Amino acid sequence: MQARYSTAKTAKPVNFFCTAPQAKGVFLVGDFNHWNPKATPMKRQPDGNWLAQVALKHGHHRYLFLVDGEPTLDPRAQGVGRNEKNEKASLIAVS
Repeated sequence: MQARYSTAKTAKPVNFFCTAPQAKGVFLVGDFNHWNPKATPMKRQPDGNWLAQVALKHGHHRYLFLVDGEPTLDPRAQGVGRNEKNEKASLIAVS
């Protein structure tokens, strides 16, 4: 018997962009990396924006940018939710 395709088990690459041209360092933190402040460094692009690509599974994910250590919401996020500490976090839906 052939297994049925399930989107829940597959991850797809998602690009995160942060506009912080003056920043010395930007990290992406979220429920997908256990809010680890060093797990996902973002790379500075020639235009001054920062980029990180993360493979995310189907569902809703909460995240923040750490811009020079300061938690920053994503103005391009699909919404705002709360993390486990009841702090505001950006939301993204992956389908």
